[in-house]
Amino acid sequence: MKRPLFTRYFALLLLGQLISLIGNYTLKFALSMYVLELTGSAEMFGMILAVSVVPTVLFSPLGGVMADRLDRRWLMVGLDVLSGSAVLCCGLFMSAGNRLEAIAGMQIFLGILGAFESPVVQACVPQLHSDENLLRANALVNQIQAIAGMVTPFVGGLVYAAWGIAPILTAVCACFWVAAFLECWIRMPGLPQKRQEPPFLILWNDLRQSVHFLHAEQPVVMRLLFLAAAVNFFASGCLTVGLPFLVRTELGMSAAWYGAAESVLGLASIFGGLLVTVLANYLPFKRMPRLLAAFGFSLLPSAVAFSVRSGAVLSYFVLVAGMAAASIGCSIFSVLGLCAIQQRTPAEMTGKVMAFVMTISQCAQPLGQLLYGWGWDRLPAGSVLGLTGVAVLLIAYHSRSLCRSLA
Repeated sequence: MKRPLFTRYFALLLLGQLISLIGNYTLKFALSMYVLELTGSAEMFGMILAVSVVPTVLFSPLGGVMADRLDRRWLMVGLDVLSGSAVLCCGLFMSAGNRLEAIAGMQIFLGILGAFESPVVQACVPQLHSDENLLRANALVNQIQAIAGMVTPFVGGLVYAAWGIAPILTAVCACFWVAAFLECWIRMPGLPQKRQEPPFLILWNDLRQSVHFLHAEQPVVMRLLFLAAAVNFFASGCLTVGLPFLVRTELGMSAAWYGAAESVLGLASIFGGLLVTVLANYLPFKRMPRLLAAFGFSLLPSAVAFSVRSGAVLSYFVLVAGMAAASIGCSIFSVLGLCAIQQRTPAEMTGKVMAFVMTISQCAQPLGQLLYGWGWDRLPAGSVLGLTGVAVLLIAYHSRSLCRSLA
């Protein structure tokens, strides 16, 4: 008998993730506006983003070990409670005048918590659903992320423009704590108990096991991770750092315009997730180079618009349309890649393997944010967009054999 996709506990997981991500994305949006207004520098903005990502990359292996050794439900609850508390402390320090220092400290702490939360959530999905529903379940989790990414920038932009950052910090605290309450009611099937060992020996053995699994048993997955890292390098620099800088500083538009742009990108990600859900049987991985190529081509019109100085409004719409197309491709690539890894990983190893996946795939993200932060401040925007598009096209061309082997 086929198991339904929307079980009670999976619905609670999705709802908790939606509320938690709304808080998380609202915080990121508000802080990006706040830092850009304080400094006016893409380099400083990229540096703060990179500082928040480095702890996630470094601590992800430990987060994966904990996801496989401890109760995943209570891990999610504790992490959301700590996240809300961190935002509250940041607000108190900012009110005392230590604004950039408080933001950097909170970003580092939330980055550490994110290193634990992402492997836990990714490990919960295959624990709650079998292979027959796994692809659609992952697509739904991806759509939840996209819905949060669509709603929060538009609403956050209006709230930030009207009242500033203080009410946003209060609302974000509430989101994290409500998500923690909902996650208390999730129940998941038990996993085999592992033999108790000293903590450092557990960490070493589990990391060694995950590296051996990826290197010796699934080398094709390791190649996929390096492809994801390359895509992440350009996506983080171009979308995460580039979009707010181009809209707010280069084009001189308000926070509401930037919020609308982020909402469009969120809607594009939802559309990409819907395509995976509806066309699950018609999207073999061998077609992924076409999606990556679409990502590269989508940046070229924006490069032309910014090079010829076609006007702020026209450049804005061309930029948003191109980055929305890129978001659709990245969303589909992310879901299919994640599912390919989960299907090749035993349930009892999912947490540590997914943590190692995060470490490798995200290691390029802070480098991209730093390099692009430097580049946006010093090079013409059209040149940066054009070079990025060409680089992604080259990656798509060289990924064909890998994607065929994963099909």
